[in-house]
Amino acid sequence: MGSFNFLSPRIPLGSWIESFFNWFQQAFDWLISFVNFVVGGMYNGLEAVLGAPLYLIMIVILAAIAWLCASWKVAVFTLIGFYIIRAVDQWDNAMQTLSLVIVAVVIALIIAIPLGIWAAKSKKFSAIIKPILDFMQTMPSLAYFVPVIVLFGIGQVPGAIATIIFALPPGVRFTELGIRQVDTETVEAGAAFGASPGHILTRIQIPLAMPTIMAGVNQVIMLALSMVVLSGMVGAGALGGEVVAALSQVDIGLGMEAGVAVVVVAVFLDRITSGLANRTPLARAQRAS
Repeated sequence: MGSFNFLSPRIPLGSWIESFFNWFQQAFDWLISFVNFVVGGMYNGLEAVLGAPLYLIMIVILAAIAWLCASWKVAVFTLIGFYIIRAVDQWDNAMQTLSLVIVAVVIALIIAIPLGIWAAKSKKFSAIIKPILDFMQTMPSLAYFVPVIVLFGIGQVPGAIATIIFALPPGVRFTELGIRQVDTETVEAGAAFGASPGHILTRIQIPLAMPTIMAGVNQVIMLALSMVVLSGMVGAGALGGEVVAALSQVDIGLGMEAGVAVVVVAVFLDRITSGLANRTPLARAQRAS
């Protein structure tokens, strides 16, 4: 190793990171294969479910979900919006995008919510994880694709992994915030009546924190959708692939068609999560009061 020059510094950070990933790839090949199998299987299964029915049937199902979770107005938008997606020949791509978003969001929330609860319970863990979350949120989104391509190749799986990493921080932050905002007197009252820590968490803190947690879920979904579109650059296909193709070909028509489809999917997911947040017991109680 050469001597370090303070007047002309050069730290070989890139070489160190590259060496680490080469070591990780060799040492944890079994883990990479397992993640590839699980994430790829979840995506393929969900994409098959969403893509199997006739598009008219699927539109009605999505509209029914929108009505149950939000309102009849959202259901009407869903009917019209997804029919337009089919009319501009982006139906299959939209279902692939929806599948990729759902898989990434589910995995991100499975990781984020427990981490957020842990951070709310432990100040030491919160102090450790906050700079990590700051780093994850400030890292340029495209930078995530380099390591995931090295580990997982190209396709839907690296797109999903990059999406999970990029979308995870709001889930942790909002969960921690929601748990910490629960009135301490309410928690103490539960403990005074003999409730165990597990019962206090599941029956007092999480229900009262649910509106804040759902706001985090909404943010996770929106970030996941934006990242899934960029995932077209790593061969994830779907609407992201159409956007990338439109950019490379300077095809305004294709870009607008794919863009409209992305907007419809984004609004649908946003209204669903907002509707679910408004249906939590705390939200209903606040409206009643």
